[in-house]
Amino acid sequence: MSLTARQEEEQNTYKRAGILGLPYIDTSSIQNKQIFKDILSKEDLYKYRVIPILADRYNISFGITNNTSQQTITYIRGQFIDQRLTFSLISDTGFSDYMKLYDPPKEVVYQDIDINKSVENIEPNDSVSKILNQINADDMLAYLVQQAHKLNASDIHIETQTAGVRIRFRIDGVLHPIAELSLDKYRILLSAIAIGGNISTSSDQAQQGHIAEKVKMADGRQVSINLRLETTPTINGMDAVMRLFNMRDDMFTLEKLGLSTDERKVLDDIIKKPSGLVLVVGPTGSGKTTTLYSILRSLSTPERKIITIEDPVEYQFPGITQISVASKNTNENNFAERLRAVLRLDPDVVMVGEIRDNDTAVTALQAALTGHLVLSTFHASSASAALARLQDIIGQNPLFISSIRLVMAQRLVRRLDENTKVKIDADAESIERIKKIIDTLPPEVEKPDLTNLKLYKPGTTESNPFGFSGQIAIREQFQMSGEILDLLKSNGASSIEGLEQAAINSGMKTMLQDGILKVIDGKTTLDEIYRVIG
Repeated sequence: MSLTARQEEEQNTYKRAGILGLPYIDTSSIQNKQIFKDILSKEDLYKYRVIPILADRYNISFGITNNTSQQTITYIRGQFIDQRLTFSLISDTGFSDYMKLYDPPKEVVYQDIDINKSVENIEPNDSVSKILNQINADDMLAYLVQQAHKLNASDIHIETQTAGVRIRFRIDGVLHPIAELSLDKYRILLSAIAIGGNISTSSDQAQQGHIAEKVKMADGRQVSINLRLETTPTINGMDAVMRLFNMRDDMFTLEKLGLSTDERKVLDDIIKKPSGLVLVVGPTGSGKTTTLYSILRSLSTPERKIITIEDPVEYQFPGITQISVASKNTNENNFAERLRAVLRLDPDVVMVGEIRDNDTAVTALQAALTGHLVLSTFHASSASAALARLQDIIGQNPLFISSIRLVMAQRLVRRLDENTKVKIDADAESIERIKKIIDTLPPEVEKPDLTNLKLYKPGTTESNPFGFSGQIAIREQFQMSGEILDLLKSNGASSIEGLEQAAINSGMKTMLQDGILKVIDGKTTLDEIYRVIG
């Protein structure tokens, strides 16, 4: 704690003592602190939050904190009826300083987590489990976040089980067991998570929160914690998933999205227009937010007013007005209500974090019709599925259909490490599968030559045991034009299959086709495409 912060805490404690009518002791001014181990046990000091500051045969001066109850004071008076007792208020930091004398912290060596086994057989790291079971709650969370950043993990999963608690990191879209905690130690960690994320540890409902703080660990390292928190009660306790906001400014550029030349041209043409709705579709963890943020950054100029409505705001950008809508308050301040309020501020571009309900969908489409460029995400398995769901929401409305400019669906697959990937001959079955998919490509897409086709598999090294490095997106996208627009205007409600076929007839590559092209190009593997898409 800095000197200024400690002085401020002591000032606040002094004022509190005046309100309570208690004497006050500034323990930071006591040079040679004495310890009296024969008065109360270490466990009692923790339990009652009292410290003997001075003691002799006839007198004991106790320091108490704001959290020391009146019942505790009464109990202690009853234990020491032969001595004259006084109670003075001390700060929480002062109490912690004294407890370090009574219970010196054990020296912990923070080992880096090393994932060096195959994904099928990986087991929790015993040394990491031992570290987590030794250190305090704040350090536990900071250590996990620090190591997750080091390993480029996107999420930390904490899962309660019958005999303990499993901790896993999601790295490049795949979960890896990292450590196991005792249930008692997990309760301490959960308490720290709950305090940071402003949630309840006793709730029987799923909860959401956001943790943003800096923690100085026992070894002196400072860790910035910035997480989105999701919890849910299970039969064994409360599970938690924490998504790391470990993004940098340079990650949010259209060049980093890996768009093909044709995809980039379509996107550029769409976002140059002053109005319309652009939808990015996919499940959680498919990179939708990164895509939207990259589009926003490309649009951010002094001439444009851009406003976002997010739950929560994952990354802050200069020049863009960002509004956070907390999930727990959606009944009072939902996306649709906020969106209507935002439209009165005369924005040029609006980003709605997610279209979740009919009201938000209709409001977003109305905004797109009235001169605003609206960007949003939607949970659906494909671009055509998103359009079918949206059509169910808005009904048969040609005006609304015309306001949708672009629907882009995506998934993330692991990218082969260019330095370790191994070239292999494609077997007959793989060639047959690939040929069937390539034959269904739209006429506008150039078909690759499959003669003497070579594929790649991941190589293994000590520094990269899995042979992958990062993730790439596989996409499908279509504009609301041509056959698909005619189908929607003439047919009313359309099936997902019908919409997809119309989109393909209008020139759309499916995600599977895009994935297979990336396999042929040596960027990923067939197994990886099937793992993600099926």
